[in-house]
Amino acid sequence: MQRLLASSTKATAYKICEPKMCPNPCDVFINHRGIDTKRTISGLLYNHFTRLKLNAFLDNKSMKPGDRLFGEIDAAIRGCGVGIAVFSPRYCDSYFCLHELALLMESKKRVIPIFYDVKPSQLSVQDDGKRPASEIERFRWALEEAKYTVGLTFDSSNGNWSELLEMASEAVTKNLVEVEEEKQRGMNPTYTHMARYVNPNTLLKVRRIFSLL
Repeated sequence: MQRLLASSTKATAYKICEPKMCPNPCDVFINHRGIDTKRTISGLLYNHFTRLKLNAFLDNKSMKPGDRLFGEIDAAIRGCGVGIAVFSPRYCDSYFCLHELALLMESKKRVIPIFYDVKPSQLSVQDDGKRPASEIERFRWALEEAKYTVGLTFDSSNGNWSELLEMASEAVTKNLVEVEEEKQRGMNPTYTHMARYVNPNTLLKVRRIFSLL
């Protein structure tokens, strides 16, 4: 899945965990506008990934009372393998959605956009005068990065839900494999074959998923 690289100079004002502080990193982080998609596409994606034995993060499923929003969410983003950004008509009205998207891009995560009942050209970050200009710029930059990334489109009025879940699963698993391979190459310059060096648990998940597609 093609992805534009996030600039390494971008910084976030929020404290995020280092990898060593994320003992249970998730495979896929689902970035979404809850009021638009939690009971539809985002919830279905979470359940589908869970059935495939992937560790997915969806706030209302993965968090419990007492958890700190930014602490838990930022840690999940920092430790995730890939991200899915579910863009919906009111996505850009949410500060949380835009913050999560920006953090995914700043962390140089692979992000798979799903344009749900909305076209990329319809998405924009408006300056309401309530936030610093630097924050508006940060959100706009992240949104542009996502809009120019190859993703999936879906029309809920006549789209094929089974096909969407299958395409999302394939995109996620292929990206997870590539992320794992990049990690192995970084640790071992002589890396040539995934089956020899990949984490057995990750490989088992990937093989299981592809067998179910």
